[in-house]
Amino acid sequence: MSAIDPNRHDHGYLGTGPEEIRHAINNRLVYSIGKDPFTAVDHDWLQALSYVVRDRLIERWMDTHRNYSRRDCKRVYYLSLEFLIGRSLNNALLNIGFRDNTAQALESLGLDLETMQTLEHDAALGNGGLGRLAACILDSIATLDLPATGYGIRYEYGMFRQQIENGEQREQPENWLAAGNPWEFSRPEVRYLIRFGGQVQVSTDETGRLKHQWGGGDEVMAMAFDTPIPGYHTETVNNLRLWSARASSDFDLGCFNQGNYIKAVERKTLSENLSKVLYPDDSYAENQELRLRQQYFFVSASLQDIVRRFLQHHSDLKQLPDKVAIQLNDTHPAIAIPELMRILIDQHQLEWQPAWEITARTFSYTNHTLLPEALESWPLKLLEGLLPRHMQIIYEINGHFLEWVSNQHPGNHDLLRRLSIIEEENGQRVRMAHLAIVGSHKVNGVSALHTKLLKRETFADFHRIYPGKFINITNGITPRRWLHQSNPALSSLICDTIGSGWIDDLQQLERLLPLADDAAFRAEFAAAKRTNKLHLANLAARFLGTTIDPDSLFDVQVKRIHEYKRQLLNLLRVVTLYNRLHDDPGLDLIPRTVLIGGKAAPGYAMAKLIIRLINDVAGVIDSDPTIKGHLKLLFIPNYDVTTAGDIIPAADLSQQISTAGMEASGTGNMKLALNGTITMGTLDGANIEIHDRVGEENIFTFGLTADEVKESKARGYDPRRVYEADPELRRAVDQIAAGHFSPTDPDRYRSIVDSLLNGGDPFMVLADYRAYLACDARADRLYCDPDAWFRSAIINTARMGFFSSDRTVSEYAEKIWGITPVD
Repeated sequence: MSAIDPNRHDHGYLGTGPEEIRHAINNRLVYSIGKDPFTAVDHDWLQALSYVVRDRLIERWMDTHRNYSRRDCKRVYYLSLEFLIGRSLNNALLNIGFRDNTAQALESLGLDLETMQTLEHDAALGNGGLGRLAACILDSIATLDLPATGYGIRYEYGMFRQQIENGEQREQPENWLAAGNPWEFSRPEVRYLIRFGGQVQVSTDETGRLKHQWGGGDEVMAMAFDTPIPGYHTETVNNLRLWSARASSDFDLGCFNQGNYIKAVERKTLSENLSKVLYPDDSYAENQELRLRQQYFFVSASLQDIVRRFLQHHSDLKQLPDKVAIQLNDTHPAIAIPELMRILIDQHQLEWQPAWEITARTFSYTNHTLLPEALESWPLKLLEGLLPRHMQIIYEINGHFLEWVSNQHPGNHDLLRRLSIIEEENGQRVRMAHLAIVGSHKVNGVSALHTKLLKRETFADFHRIYPGKFINITNGITPRRWLHQSNPALSSLICDTIGSGWIDDLQQLERLLPLADDAAFRAEFAAAKRTNKLHLANLAARFLGTTIDPDSLFDVQVKRIHEYKRQLLNLLRVVTLYNRLHDDPGLDLIPRTVLIGGKAAPGYAMAKLIIRLINDVAGVIDSDPTIKGHLKLLFIPNYDVTTAGDIIPAADLSQQISTAGMEASGTGNMKLALNGTITMGTLDGANIEIHDRVGEENIFTFGLTADEVKESKARGYDPRRVYEADPELRRAVDQIAAGHFSPTDPDRYRSIVDSLLNGGDPFMVLADYRAYLACDARADRLYCDPDAWFRSAIINTARMGFFSSDRTVSEYAEKIWGITPVD
């Protein structure tokens, strides 16, 4: 990794001293924005500043890619339907290393860098952990000087902007591109034709070889937009290439001349809908088809681009796996496997076997879920209609695979049924996870428990027939974004104490361990936490119009709203605490602010109902004068990367309470622990590895383990018996059922209660309730002893070195991709 001089003077235009930056901002304001300082508004200054910072990335970006080509190095291509990269300005300034100079330059212009940063929109290119992990991976790849490109979709509206109206989630378009995006470069010359539907014509050539010609149907063009991804204090700047849908023909002049103006642009509108929105509500059949179209759209464009780049420098496609590694981030890009086979066989006339060997050596697959319903599958008829050639290839892949399995295990028809890529029960469907496993040379889980359960349960048959294919690579987070950028108070304290080497070598945080017993350092650590809590309290007052006490315990659960993540269990705890305080206002409980944030998928009715229940309970608590100052519940809307950067540094207690065996890893748990937040959680996902590193005394664990959940269900778990045996639980559930929190609509939450009592409580909410409350009491006792609390908080921060995405990426590079750093 090469160092960067923050005061470098390459030449006047690209200098990074304060005076040169000031001059460059003024120039960009005039010549790029078309304003002068007297007419410019804040957003004009932001755009000018962003262009100035981007200019200082471009030369390194071009040098990086020229270097990759000159060295003919193997590259990794990371295919992900999501990239939650957040805001780019502060990230670029800190990674390149001239943030302080930029702040000075802005100050001389009468501007404030912090204010400029708040004007930037988050790039709305993802939903939750999957997209944020992808962004962390790209950051670490660049920081480690590894040759790579990310591929995804340039969503015009992202997922949605969450608003809360009358306690309910309302989805609004997230038009993050409305004011332009100064960080991207449009590449109108980089376009690829993507086909849907049509027919496959089969013929033979002069040698008798079968030829397949896919034609007809609908066509759309994929156009590239490139975003530079800088590493931290290195000259490496990698590329994120996002695809935007364009019509193959923009305008029907004949229709227009006939006065049919809508018809004239209909094809253009339909084509460009492909990249409008992330994850349309898939409770509608039309949106399920749109989602499959999106997946194939970006996969096909990416593979055409990868093969084109390879053939610029090589003529033998058999060398492709020696120069190209493609990582599938979950099953969304799994259609890439038959697409590469189609390109190799139909376009480059390779025979099946060499094409398959190339494909299987090129792809690897990261699995992110253990939930059967989340393992993506598509109706066979939908795939046949939309991608007829790919369905033919999938049939052939499955035929060869099952023949091989049958030879290994003759007569075991049940094994063939379980392993088949085509599911025959419940209507024929294509199991994309099976396709990804068969077509990849490595499959990895993302935490030790997750990988163990993949091998033992979810994909046990595949693990038996493919020994060595399944490996574990525990997820990680980038310390640049999640401590250095988001928590300047704590980052400065750490840098002043042990230096800045931890920013790209997180294991150095272990040097803080002896300081956990140093009273002066504990006081400084506590002061940094309080600074962050005051900041969050100010934001809550400003944007939500509510007051939160910075001296209360900030008890935080921020993540996607889903039943298995058990926001409902958290809520039952809050209702119980409320009841205790209401019954005895003099009860000695520490003041607590419970903060919950996260989006529910538009078609996920139960998750949206849980959000409304959270807000209804919060309203009752706020209106009860006996509770004031003791307990506060607040739902924070539109949880995104920027909001996370405000909440996570301020948190005291981190709620990681998923049903054991259902969370693959989680990365929010790592971000919170890195920022000196103590975890309260089940032994699930990466919680287990956090527990192992921080020690039993520095984490609050409770509840059934994954094995105990399985055993309890096998024994016939009866949630109603648990409910009837626990008076506090029964009271809380009955209050929800009877409309205590929704008096104008008493039956509003009947479906939630039915799920718990009559639906089998599939996520074991009631089973873990009492253990959760006991664990909560332990946390209360520790918080009453600030020295002991902050000693544990410091140990949490100090022990997070393992959870750096730099370590994660190094393992991918060594164990899967076979790539090395390029200086």
